[in-house]
Amino acid sequence: MAATNLGGAGADSPERSRAAQGAHPLRGVKPAAAASAHLAPGAVVPGATEAAQAGPEHVETPVAYDAILLAGFGGPEGQDDVIPFLRNVTRGRGIPDERLEEVAHHYRHFGGVSPINEHNRELKAALEAELAGRGIDLPVVWGNRNWDPYMNDALREAHGKGYTKLIAIATSAYSSFSSCRQYREDFADALEDTGLSGVVQIDKVRQFFDHPGFVAPFVEGVREGIAKLEAEHPGLARSTEVEVLFATHSIPTTDAEKSGPAERGFGEGARTPPSTSPSPRSSCAKPAQPTFRGSSSTSRAPALRRSPGSNPTSTTPSPNCPPQAARRSSSCRSGS
Repeated sequence: MAATNLGGAGADSPERSRAAQGAHPLRGVKPAAAASAHLAPGAVVPGATEAAQAGPEHVETPVAYDAILLAGFGGPEGQDDVIPFLRNVTRGRGIPDERLEEVAHHYRHFGGVSPINEHNRELKAALEAELAGRGIDLPVVWGNRNWDPYMNDALREAHGKGYTKLIAIATSAYSSFSSCRQYREDFADALEDTGLSGVVQIDKVRQFFDHPGFVAPFVEGVREGIAKLEAEHPGLARSTEVEVLFATHSIPTTDAEKSGPAERGFGEGARTPPSTSPSPRSSCAKPAQPTFRGSSSTSRAPALRRSPGSNPTSTTPSPNCPPQAARRSSSCRSGS
């Protein structure tokens, strides 16, 4: 099944006018949806290396990668960026600018700047430093799904430097269409847009929501926070006076079901409801005091889920967001 071509930015749009200022005629423009990508569940991934094309859960065949592709979501970096950025995020859904402006105030409150790009610059620098410290000669190129630098710009940069086998790390740890499969589809869009299909290959690492290296810092942070509270409040009763809030970005139930339906054997993927504790594979213990969970974004009335014994005194529910369109079922395994 081929992807539907949703088209690019309009000729007079801010996205297109930004591109006109760059050295490349299409620089700074999110690529249109690929017309030749096969999206049927279980389809071979032609843009991946031979070892990963079939989407095995674990790729055991060694691959000599040339570079790391750091794949981010992207975010605006000024007031003029906000609406064009939101148009990119919602492309193909027919959402008018008036509705986007209702969401834009979250960015405008902070000068139109999202911290996500700066965080990714820091992450890129940290990856480069860690690789250098280990004596690994593996450069890092950075591309975003929804804002500059775009994925197609990253692929042009990689190809221009002679890198043809990339291992991609998406900066979204969890399993769902939006945080896994959509990145893979954006790789296909960028490959087709740049004419690099069959020239540059991209293997994506698995989702890492349950990896000890991702979970352990949260556990350490909770422990440090509780220790600080105890130091500041002598005699504090941890079992009755300390509660831990697990904040999550929710997704529509239909999206969760399509991202990890049990009958397709995806394991824990997208859970309904999401667990308040790390996966058993993380080898990290659940906090000893009561916990409760809240959502930072919902498609229905906000809800707070408490663990037994919890008694939170107040919550601040977030505004409702419109339901997203139904997504295709998809696997989020390594190399897919």
